[in-house]
Amino acid sequence: MNNHSIQCAFIAMCLLGTAAAPAMAQTAYPDRVLRLIVPFAAGSATDSSARIFSTQLSTQLGQQIIVDNRAGAGGAIGMQVLAKSAPDGYTIAYAGAGPLAINRSMTANLPYDVEKEVQAISQAITSPLLLAVSPTLPVKSVKEMIALAKARPGQMSFGSAGTGTVGHLAGEYFKSLSKTDILHVPYKGGSQAAVDTMSGFVQFLFDPTSSLAPHITSGRLRGLAVTGPKRIKAFANLPTVAESGLPGYEVTTWGGIIGPAGMPRNIVNRLSDEVQKAAKSAPVIERYAALGSDPLGTTPEQFTDFIRKEYLKWAEVIKRAGLKQL
Repeated sequence: MNNHSIQCAFIAMCLLGTAAAPAMAQTAYPDRVLRLIVPFAAGSATDSSARIFSTQLSTQLGQQIIVDNRAGAGGAIGMQVLAKSAPDGYTIAYAGAGPLAINRSMTANLPYDVEKEVQAISQAITSPLLLAVSPTLPVKSVKEMIALAKARPGQMSFGSAGTGTVGHLAGEYFKSLSKTDILHVPYKGGSQAAVDTMSGFVQFLFDPTSSLAPHITSGRLRGLAVTGPKRIKAFANLPTVAESGLPGYEVTTWGGIIGPAGMPRNIVNRLSDEVQKAAKSAPVIERYAALGSDPLGTTPEQFTDFIRKEYLKWAEVIKRAGLKQL
């Protein structure tokens, strides 16, 4: 074999090795422990949802997934940690509407950029809120509540887990569509808002099904409607807000798996496929059914589009309500 033939053979071997590298990397991933950042405290609704998926994903991937709670600043601290992490697929996060869609309009000088520093992988769940009122309020439907609010402009109030939360913005959206004048009362958590609604200090609130279900079942709160696009099995007797007096109204809480920008496409696709698979698994379906939530599983492109639509929706609600950045 002459020198020219040897050189050609060497180049061919190098090219073959380069072409095979991505396939080898895809086959090997993951070969060590993964970290799942949750930008809220342990025991929070976001944390509980994240752990349902992390348990199933760990089984499917054959690797341990360690949940790393990085609470603070409405999710901004955890999101900043994710954005600065190596984009190798071993640090991912579970986040929802606040960190991914709402904070951009509510928080000044946000220390992370969703568009530039976050890779959407797959939406994991969607869940409606419940509209619940104080048992002392003389209404049994959304239509009656709107009529009462219009008869008492500025006299009714609703509580939330805090300014800028989904529960708060759900109330502002309700006010906008119903053209009512209702006072918002922010609390440091949903449980305190629920207690004050039970006592009649505030008249109603929007909060996750998992939080309000026990109080509605016991009669301490009266459920009026669900905020999603359809009724839920856990409260089949409750209509949606849209069908019970306020057409066009729809609010959901949601969560999904994300990573830092720059992740290899084969790893993004692998994780997205696994989330979609997990969403169809019996353990995940059963655990979410008890919470009134629906596991989803979407492609990276679908999740990216959904996040953008949610951002635009809430930005408009925030603008109409005249809310200022914190």
